[in-house]
Amino acid sequence: MAEPDALGLAYCGPPPAPPQLWTSWNPDPVLLAVMGLATVIYFWRAGGRRSQDTAFLTAQAVLLVAFVSPLCALSVALFSARIAHHMLMTAVAAPLLAYALPRALSGRWLTAAGLLHMVLLWVWHAPIAYQWAVSGVASYWLMEVTLLVSATALWSAALARRSEGPSVILALILTMAQMGLLAALITFAQTPLFTPHLLTTQAFGLTPLEDQQLAGLIMWAPGALPYFVAVIWLAGRWLKGLEKEEATAWRG
Repeated sequence: MAEPDALGLAYCGPPPAPPQLWTSWNPDPVLLAVMGLATVIYFWRAGGRRSQDTAFLTAQAVLLVAFVSPLCALSVALFSARIAHHMLMTAVAAPLLAYALPRALSGRWLTAAGLLHMVLLWVWHAPIAYQWAVSGVASYWLMEVTLLVSATALWSAALARRSEGPSVILALILTMAQMGLLAALITFAQTPLFTPHLLTTQAFGLTPLEDQQLAGLIMWAPGALPYFVAVIWLAGRWLKGLEKEEATAWRG
């Protein structure tokens, strides 16, 4: 079982009591400086495209919610909050960054990016690896950065190949499927698996098992929603493209 001192080493600080939650912001000057520098570099190198600029700033706002708002502290207490935090990064901020940034990956990297992200998602949500990750600042950032970067790479490769509808749609469906399997394992586990939260959920009216079940449901439904929306959008674009090709061939 995780000791309270170990929890105190976590990046977001010790688990807050409910009355303290809304004052538990994380104004880390290093984090804010890095995000500010990233914004300056983005607008210096790639700014000037209205929709991409909006996507980048929205992604930055989502990351501020994940790392600066009380959600950061709440994720120390509740595994469900940690999963919400990770879904904000990988399913909301990552596609926005992939759209805003110049394509770092060509479409041929789609399979590799998808496999890498899948492996990292499973590794970091395995109980032993997760306990190690949340016990210190360096390990915490290793988990967070690799999840965000791998998710952004997946979305970037998917956007680069969006004209090749079936391959991208299949990649996103497989991503949803493996997330659903991981979510099911978390949701239907008969015992609490994540020891850092065994002593921290009761203050919020949840047993550790209930918190774990809520975490699985968050990954299963809200976490998969952006992928589902992307699949529907890409399928629509692909079908419209086929219709145009058929119309052109018929007129020819």
